[in-house]
Amino acid sequence: SPKGFPKLKNDTFLRAARGEETEYTPVWCMRQAGRYLPGEQPAGAGGRRGGAAAQFRETRAAQDFFATCRSPKVCCELTLQPLRRFPLDAAIIFSDILVVPQALGMDVVMTPGKGPTFPEPLKEVEDLLKLRQKVDVTAELGYVFQAITLTRHSLEGKVPLIGFSGAPWTLMSYMIEGGGSTTMAKAKSWLYRHPDASHRLLRLLTNIIIDYLVGQVAAGAQALQLFESHAGHLGPEQFQDFALPYIRDIARGVKSKLKSEALPLVPMIVFAKDAHYALADLACAGYEVVGLDWTIRPQDARAQIGKNITLQGNLDPCALYAPKEKIGELVKKMLEGFGTQRYIANLGHGLYPDMSPEHVGAFVEAVHAHSRHMNKH
Repeated sequence: SPKGFPKLKNDTFLRAARGEETEYTPVWCMRQAGRYLPGEQPAGAGGRRGGAAAQFRETRAAQDFFATCRSPKVCCELTLQPLRRFPLDAAIIFSDILVVPQALGMDVVMTPGKGPTFPEPLKEVEDLLKLRQKVDVTAELGYVFQAITLTRHSLEGKVPLIGFSGAPWTLMSYMIEGGGSTTMAKAKSWLYRHPDASHRLLRLLTNIIIDYLVGQVAAGAQALQLFESHAGHLGPEQFQDFALPYIRDIARGVKSKLKSEALPLVPMIVFAKDAHYALADLACAGYEVVGLDWTIRPQDARAQIGKNITLQGNLDPCALYAPKEKIGELVKKMLEGFGTQRYIANLGHGLYPDMSPEHVGAFVEAVHAHSRHMNKH
């Protein structure tokens, strides 16, 4: 490895992503480096857990959320915490999708009880001129690359490290809405009223995302996930016009740049939440893995996506509120639906802050136990 990274000991997740045979089904959770972990302590001298607890809640309370994202050391710690506690098969770097609009020159703050807020969202087409048209990702997002390199070393080859980005439509919707929204009416009105300007913004985002994801691989990321979290606000036609072409271009652009820069061709995952109408298109978008939310049956997804793409998902996150035995039953049913091969177990969206770590552990262990059993029989 060019940066002298430790040798990878568990490549089950990467093998499943590439469609190779695995002895059990790998599992990780979206938002696994999250607010549900209480009092997790970093390893102290001699590998024992000790020293001041650097758990998420305390770390987050101590500083602004985006200041946390800009601290490679803290991001590394938050990425590693769940791995000390659960036998997960992959780590995902602690960061946020909204670092990309920040790199374009927009201000984003985390408002307690409300979430991310843009004090000055894009209102008129002229506002696009305020955005940086050329972004040097190393200058603007180098802190993410540093966090990835530090984390890759600190993982000591235990499991692979996933890098990620938000997809263009999802980022555009935040930049225009100024935060979360149940309707995305302001952002969608741009698609109808200003289609050309919308495409200009989506193209600008696409170009930055390609450079950003390639930079993550150069820094040590071993897989990449693209989050189209707001796909559900679009219908099939708007998804075809304003989301899918850019999702495709990102896969194509990242792979061609990785090749030209002699970087590893890492597996790529696309997760378009609530986009069941587009699964057949996503299967042809150039990604090795298609992530699924919890609102689709495994068998239906497999029928639409075919046998040559790995599926990832899709237990309802709220299933983790069930008693542990029930979690085991739900996992078994999910594995029976997907099959244990060409499959990465995950939730259909991220973990919630009030979830019990014991139940997260029950989910992870059930995936390993049931898939091993099913592979033997």
